[in-house]
Amino acid sequence: MGTITITVEDRVEKEFREIVKEQGGRKGDLGRAITEAMEKWAEEKKQKEIAERQMKLSEKGLYKLPKNWKFKRDELYDRG
Repeated sequence: MGTITITVEDRVEKEFREIVKEQGGRKGDLGRAITEAMEKWAEEKKQKEIAERQMKLSEKGLYKLPKNWKFKRDELYDRG
């Protein structure tokens, strides 16, 4: 287990502690709640990064087709 010493606004600390206390407030619950919040935050950041990367790929395009490329419907629906 790691130890992190942090400084947060009094209002945030008070609200967070009250919520943890309302949820049961047993020994270790504050640490578990903070761990859960950190995990959720990290996962959201990862998902945002993945989404941004995918958006860039979609804007870039997956395929490089010749500039004046045309298709024939028969080629798309090859029923031969």
